[in-house]
Amino acid sequence: MTLQIKNISKVYSNGVQALRDVTLSIPNGMYGLLGPNGAGKSTLMRTLATLQEPDSGSIFLDGIDVLKQKDEVRQTLGYLPQEFGLYPKAKAEDLLDYFAVLKGITNRASRKEVVEALLKQTNLWEKRRQKLGGFSGGMKQRFGVAVALLGNPKLMIVDEPTAGLDPAERVRFLNLLSEVGENSVVILSTHIVEDVSELCTRMAIINKGQILQEAEPLQAVAALKGKIWRRIIEKRMLPDFEREHKIISTKLLGGRTVIHIYSEADPGSGYEAVAPDLEDAYFTTMAGYHQNHQPQKEGEVQP
Repeated sequence: MTLQIKNISKVYSNGVQALRDVTLSIPNGMYGLLGPNGAGKSTLMRTLATLQEPDSGSIFLDGIDVLKQKDEVRQTLGYLPQEFGLYPKAKAEDLLDYFAVLKGITNRASRKEVVEALLKQTNLWEKRRQKLGGFSGGMKQRFGVAVALLGNPKLMIVDEPTAGLDPAERVRFLNLLSEVGENSVVILSTHIVEDVSELCTRMAIINKGQILQEAEPLQAVAALKGKIWRRIIEKRMLPDFEREHKIISTKLLGGRTVIHIYSEADPGSGYEAVAPDLEDAYFTTMAGYHQNHQPQKEGEVQP
């Protein structure tokens, strides 16, 4: 199962170009779409979920034309949007059963079996008779995954799923997603670098509607070996260092400022080389210092 996205563009009526010639080849497994808020991630997710039309381009899920065969796509689609409504007075088991009917699982015995399996998979079986209004944020997200998994989707789209979750719920949720990714194309759209680092075998970095980099996370990090340097400075000195070096990130540490810079050569006294991580790869790419995305040629398929 492969999702082929080719030359997708979208301009909204207010003139904002949300997507600009986006081309990606997404294989089976967990795939991260990483970028800041407003980068175009949700627009692309909604387009893949058949909820809006692009201005140009094509999308194919194996042999299915996503833009023209919407009903066929929806039959094999699981979608967890960034924000979704639930009936607070409904019990988890009852509402999931209702969604299963809407998904076409009309046989009562089969539906009961599916609902039970999904509630257990999402670790909600013990809470099945609890009203959704009493669920925590993480429990609601896991219930959303249960709904999205109805019908064994081959394409799963998850938009900003861990925003607002506490650390324990985030770990539970990411473990659940990793299980789902064993049998489907799962696209994880997020601005949280750690989510991609921990889950995804491939990723793309998007900003202002454009794909800046497409790679395996480990390869993106390896490409920066020997090029990321660290120094602790006084905060008041930051403007001077910004003029002299390619600073990719700054952090506070005990009242002082830690800077990471991108440099292919030793920047000199006071700096120490550090082992890069995916956050360094992300910030370096966002700053425009290191990009390896190559647009596809006509007829070419990305590896």
